[in-house]
Amino acid sequence: MKKIFFLLFSLIFISCGDKKSEPFGKATDETLVDQTEVAVDPTLALGEDLFNGVGLCKTCHLPDKKVIGPSIVEIATIYKEKGGNMVEFLKENAEPIVDPTQYEVMKTNFAVTKTLSDEELKALETYMYSFLK
Repeated sequence: MKKIFFLLFSLIFISCGDKKSEPFGKATDETLVDQTEVAVDPTLALGEDLFNGVGLCKTCHLPDKKVIGPSIVEIATIYKEKGGNMVEFLKENAEPIVDPTQYEVMKTNFAVTKTLSDEELKALETYMYSFLK
């Protein structure tokens, strides 16, 4: 009986040893290092914020489905294939190449896109091209 008690006590003592545990929901130094290794491109993040926010793009464009306007994938594919310049189009300095029949609908949005800086327009372009990966 003493042997069983001693064995049980030993197992409990060993199992309570120094274990490295990661608290749920709290970042440790190691977790922070892992997150910085997969940090999001700031240009891509800005483009996503603009697309979903002030740019109002998500109202008419979904990633893979035509709603009012063509899908993001369709736009990015056509611009890539034809060597188009999304930034110039959004500045209203280039002809539409994706769906010219929808140009009149898109023209109302130039009031918003023309207020964006070149950096912001480039970020929108980067975000849209990210759907091709």
